[in-house]
Amino acid sequence: MTTPEALLAFTLAASLLTITPGLDTALVLRSAATEGPRRAAAAAMGIGVGCLVWGMAAAFGAGALLTASELAYTALKWAGAAYLVWMGVKMLWKPRDRFEPGAVSPTGGGIADSFRRGLFTNLLNPKVGVFYISFLPQFVPAGANPGVFGTMLAGIHVLLGLAWAGLLIAATAPLAGLLREAAVVRWLDRISGGVFIAFGLRLALERR
Repeated sequence: MTTPEALLAFTLAASLLTITPGLDTALVLRSAATEGPRRAAAAAMGIGVGCLVWGMAAAFGAGALLTASELAYTALKWAGAAYLVWMGVKMLWKPRDRFEPGAVSPTGGGIADSFRRGLFTNLLNPKVGVFYISFLPQFVPAGANPGVFGTMLAGIHVLLGLAWAGLLIAATAPLAGLLREAAVVRWLDRISGGVFIAFGLRLALERR
């Protein structure tokens, strides 16, 4: 896979994953609806910084590990493939009817508190780290520095997340209603589940 192909494939996959309703979406929607656009934007920035920290840690840690050990590469490849397929099957088998607004932390404080809430929503969620470790290595082309290229991919994901958050904030009322429609959430989960399975199988069959 060439660098342009890797960037395009990652951007498309990350875009789909970004708009899939989840805790981050719930946090931004709830902040926009109950606290206003400035607080929602601060929460989105916190979420973005948390994603970037996890992405950099995964990129540099996984990069060093993969470079040093063939066994580690194989183990990580199969673990990542299994994780992606498991998550995809789970989303296809039992898609959600709604995102989980109840999981969002209570509101309170000012802009800094909203930023911290978004930041710790991601930093304290180990699933974000597992996701990056299993997802980013698939899009690092041969010959590229895994740490640098992985960090760039994480940055793209963050920018996509901030753009999506901006759309959520700008159109809170109609989007909030749409994302509460059971059929919409179910189909987003099914589409994303198919993407996860496809990437998991690709990872499992890929040779170094």
